[in-house]
Parts: sequence; structure tokens; C-alpha cells
Amino acid sequence: MITIYVPKDSAAVSVGADSVASAIAAEAVKRGQSVNIIRNGSRGMFFMEPLVEVATDKGRMAFGSVTASDVPSLFDAKFGAHSKALGLTEEIPYLKNQERLIFARAGLNDPVAVEAYQASGGYKGLAKALGMTGAAIAAEVTESGLRGRGGAGFPTGIKWKTVHDAVAEQKYICCNADEGDSGTFADRLIMESDPLTLIEGMTIAAICVGATEGYVYIRSEYPDAISIMKQAIANAEAAGFLGGNICGSGKAFSLKVRVGAGAYICGEETAMLESIEGKRGMVRPKPPIPALEGLFGMPTVINNVLSLASVPAILAEGAAFYKNYGMGRSRGTQAFQLAGNIKQGGLVEKAFGITLRQLIEDFGGGTFTGKPLRAVQVGGPLGSYLPASKLDLPMDYETFAANAAMVGHGGIVVFDTSVDMAKQARFAMEFCAAESCGKCTPCRIGSTRGVEVIDKIIAGEAREQNLVLLEDLCQTMTDGSLCAMGGLTPMPVLSAVRDFPEDFDRPARAQAAE
Repeated sequence: MITIYVPKDSAAVSVGADSVASAIAAEAVKRGQSVNIIRNGSRGMFFMEPLVEVATDKGRMAFGSVTASDVPSLFDAKFGAHSKALGLTEEIPYLKNQERLIFARAGLNDPVAVEAYQASGGYKGLAKALGMTGAAIAAEVTESGLRGRGGAGFPTGIKWKTVHDAVAEQKYICCNADEGDSGTFADRLIMESDPLTLIEGMTIAAICVGATEGYVYIRSEYPDAISIMKQAIANAEAAGFLGGNICGSGKAFSLKVRVGAGAYICGEETAMLESIEGKRGMVRPKPPIPALEGLFGMPTVINNVLSLASVPAILAEGAAFYKNYGMGRSRGTQAFQLAGNIKQGGLVEKAFGITLRQLIEDFGGGTFTGKPLRAVQVGGPLGSYLPASKLDLPMDYETFAANAAMVGHGGIVVFDTSVDMAKQARFAMEFCAAESCGKCTPCRIGSTRGVEVIDKIIAGEAREQNLVLLEDLCQTMTDGSLCAMGGLTPMPVLSAVRDFPEDFDRPARAQAAE
């Protein structure tokens, strides 16, 4: 019997993976050949999807960009020499040159199969955590140097210790999977390709702080992630890894999925809490911090998907192992997501310290159009637009902060020379105006006025005066906004003005073009 892997994650399905799987099953019946089709998760090499893999004595052989019409010829070639053949999956340079800790199991098996997860090293971290005190777990995570992967970069272990030390009858673990940043898909990929890693990380967090209930907050635009997470939770509970008596330890932790309605602001932790509680997603003032008064007023751990999915490896291998990756105060790995005008889009997990140039050129293959790169936005729609002159910046929290930029969730959106950066600056303000919860004046009104001011600049109306006004407006939003929605919107706007001034002066740009 031949074992064939066809991914079922959203990216692969969007380009025909279901049709390929059906074609393989039909062709096998037609030829009287026995096949075992496993719908695995994606490896994250989206430019190769659907990526079909075949188990062999030498390892899994990969066939890229397979269509249903390719299936008969693949059978004719006995899944050997073929125009779509890529060799051993693990030897594909894009994958081989990564350091996969979070995504080590992504794409290996059926994402909801608990036995397969265990067979590939899953739940080793939980087994170790069950033999430790909560304080020891928090200390191990702190020592690893793990910081929040949602954007702020706050030390995860310190957050856990705060909740651990809080005295309350009930505590919660909340996973923020409201992945709304442009060019990001790492959270979705974990939930669709290796959800049990996230579940294990949340369970370890619960044991650490003494929480018995948890929620995964997923945006409604991720229907496949929602269904796969629900099935994975049910399977983990049936296998004794969730519920009232985890692995016979006497410790309890239950997990539920909550679906958001698509508001970008609910990616902010307190707005997410409001939404889970059934209220309108609006930002809460701080203090009190959620670690002391969070969900339903109780101490709550709130972490991003990638933060929680990093924990199993830290517990299984030890803090020193994890800390060995990275640079400075940025330890471990980050899931960088290549999108936009890029030839080879996909997920690249590398230790902190890799440069933008290495990610975009070595992994991404440069721009899709072949035109020179002009700008890169890192960290989502609120991140800076970096010019080509800054491609050699290492991906590091402090280095990026020193350059008025942020690593954020690891999203990287590439633009070639055809981009109009004045329009991109306008988009940032318009995005804020559309997604603001409206609670604070600087964000609600500032973004609307910002769009108007940029429109005047583009039209050439009192350009110099309006540029001064725009900078003043941005400073007010930065200093006065209640949360990062309004506080960070000036970052892409001012970076565009600073590094691409010619786009805000139409006559000068037209003259340069001549």
C-alpha cells in the first residue's frame, strides 16, 4: 500500500488540494491499487501547494503544485521521476534551511491525530510540567527568554508568574488567535496543521498558574481553523490530555473555542476579553492589567498562538536549549511570513537575527514581478514601511525599535517599485478609521482627520503646512490613544513620509520620472 499525503489546510485547499485528493482516490480505484491518503497540514511552502508527499523507504518524496490532471501521470511514473518531483521533502532548501521549533510537526500527519502527535514527540513538555510546581514552570519559561509573539514582546514567564501569584477562586488561559494583521498566517497554520501543539502549550500554562478553564479566540474568517481546533480539543479530551483528570494527575483543564466577528480591534487583549464575555469589542483602560483582573474579572493569562505553541519545546528540551537560538534579548525562533509581491510566499521559522534581505531574497526569491524591491512592511498594517536600504537589519526586537520599526507578529509584506507610498500611508490611516473601536478621541477622530490631511498632501494643497499638521496629528495619536490601534498607526504613516518623501510631492516625482 502506498501512503500519500495531501494537505487540507486553507491555503492548499484554495488551490485545489481537495480535487487532487479525490483524483488520487479515483485513480487508485481505477487501477486497482491500494493507497492510504492522509490529509495532513501544510508545510508552509505555499508557493508549492498543493504539495503532495509520498512515503518511501528513503523518506517522504515531494511533488509540488500538483493538479488533478497530473494524477494519472504520477501513477504512471509510480510516483518517481516526474516533472513535478522535488525530491525528498526534508531536503527542499526552503524547508531544510529553517530552524523549526514551533512548526516542527506542521505537515507531518493528520493534525487532529493524538497518537501521531505523541509519536512525533508531542506531549513530552506536558509530561515534564506535570512533575513540576507552577513556580518552577514559570521560572523555566522566564529563563528561556520567550517573549510575546503577538507584537508587544513582553516576557511570557513574567506574565505567567503574575497570574500564578495572584489569589483567586478561578483563573483563565486565553489564546489570542484573532490574526488580523495583513500578510500574516502563522496562527492559522498552527491551528490547521498542528493544533495539538497549541493545546499542549495552553495546558502547560494552565498547570503553571492553576487555571481550570481556557478559551481560544479565533476570527470568523478562519472557518477551517475553527473546525480543526474543535476536533483537536475533542480528541485531546478523549485521550485524557484535557478534562477533569489530565493524564491521571488529578489536575483539570477544559478548553473551548470562541469565534470573533471580524473586528481587528479584538486582537487587542482587553477588547478580546470583552468579546469573549459577550460584549462589544472595546478596549479597557489599564490598570488593572488582565493578569490580575482579566476574563470575568479574574486573573488571566493572555498569549498569542505562537507564544503558547513555543512552550512545549521549552518544557521538553529545557530553557537552555531554547535560549541557544536568537540574539540579544530576542531568544528562540520567530515564524516569519512572506507575503505581498514575493516570488516564493510562505512561512519561514528562523532564529532571531536573520536579516530581512536573507528572508526576502534567499527564501522568498525576490519580488514576484522581478522589478526591484522598493519597500517592505514588517509587523502588520501598523508596522513601518522600510526602504531597500534597511534590508540588512537583523530581525531583533531592540534593533527594529531603534530604527522606529517593529517585528510584531512576523508578517513581511513586499512592494516593488510600482508602489505609491503616499497611498500606502493613506491606507494606514483609513484602516485605523475603519477598525477603531471608537472609545478614545485621538484614535477615533485622529485617523479620520489623518485621511483628510493626506488627501490634501497628495492633491498638492498647502503641502508643507499639511505635512507639519500630519506630524503633529500623529504625535497626538501616539501619546493620547488608549491602545496600540491609534498609538501605532502613525508608525507606517511617518515612515512613509520619512523614507519616501518624493511620493508626497507629485510635481517632484513626475519630474524625476522624466
